[in-house]
Amino acid sequence: MKKFLNRFVALLLCSSVLQIQAETIKLADNAPNEYVVVKGDTLWDISARFLQSPWLWPKVWEANAQIFNPHLIYPGDVIYLYWQNGEPRLGVKQPSGPTGTVVLTPEVKVIPRKEAIQTIPLRDLRAFLHDNQVVSQDLLDNAPYILGGKNQRILAANGDRVYARGTLVGDEKLQAIYRPSKTYKDPHTGEELGFELHRVADVVVRGFESETIKLDVANAVEEVRIKDQVIPSEESALNTRFTPKAGPELENVEIIAVHNGVANIGQFDTLTVNAGLREGVSVGDVFAIFNRGEKIRDPKTGETLRLPSERAGELMVFKAFEKVSYAIVMRAHEVIKLGDELHTP
Repeated sequence: MKKFLNRFVALLLCSSVLQIQAETIKLADNAPNEYVVVKGDTLWDISARFLQSPWLWPKVWEANAQIFNPHLIYPGDVIYLYWQNGEPRLGVKQPSGPTGTVVLTPEVKVIPRKEAIQTIPLRDLRAFLHDNQVVSQDLLDNAPYILGGKNQRILAANGDRVYARGTLVGDEKLQAIYRPSKTYKDPHTGEELGFELHRVADVVVRGFESETIKLDVANAVEEVRIKDQVIPSEESALNTRFTPKAGPELENVEIIAVHNGVANIGQFDTLTVNAGLREGVSVGDVFAIFNRGEKIRDPKTGETLRLPSERAGELMVFKAFEKVSYAIVMRAHEVIKLGDELHTP
């Protein structure tokens, strides 16, 4: 019994040591003592200047309670490094006065929210989310669909009037016409994870009559067809204020699609992964990408073995759906491929 208890205690201590080691914060090479934020900086850029692991930002950031919206950072702010109980911390100072002298703000300072820096470059991601989204079978079954156009036309383009049947979901000012393009299935279980839609056109809602919706087509990228569906655009749902953080450790999570059509994936490419809100994934989660180890045959025994997986980069989730998520590659140390594994960083 005593031997068992000793082993149990040893295991607990080992586990604690490993956890502490996993959370050790290491400064980036040549980390500055101070950095003045400039327009175009992102939170990821700033974090990477100070930290080897940018997703550990929440562990080192000390928000100034005297500043309005203390978790937002603005061009001109000074991010400074200091130490507290032997651990690195980051704080913010704001410029004050015509001389540009940097001081800690003694009172609440209201700065227009639109000026705050973003976590990652969002311009391209906004366009991506405007053109792509993942929905459930239930939403597809219940969303309005195109009946046709004037004079019984079956195709429509910019400026054409079309009619849809059904009840709009969400704000009528944020509707678009979409067409299913892909069905996602889990590579391990075969479970249906959702349907990816691509945008065909924007629409302007002109009126309702019984179950019929009058729509004018705008910004069409393809001709609108009968049975295309009217669904809220996801562009407005992009969360622009979030903090990078370590994602949870999950089983059998991997890259299941890449959105630029190439086999080899690099920095800033957008991806789909087979985990979403259901698995506890949220916007800002960072995952380490591992090239899956190759299968080889042992030359001596003839056994089939899989070599260890090797770390290839990191990605960050920018939109989480129920069962899948869209992510962007933040760093790529090696070539990244479909099927590469994801783990907590």
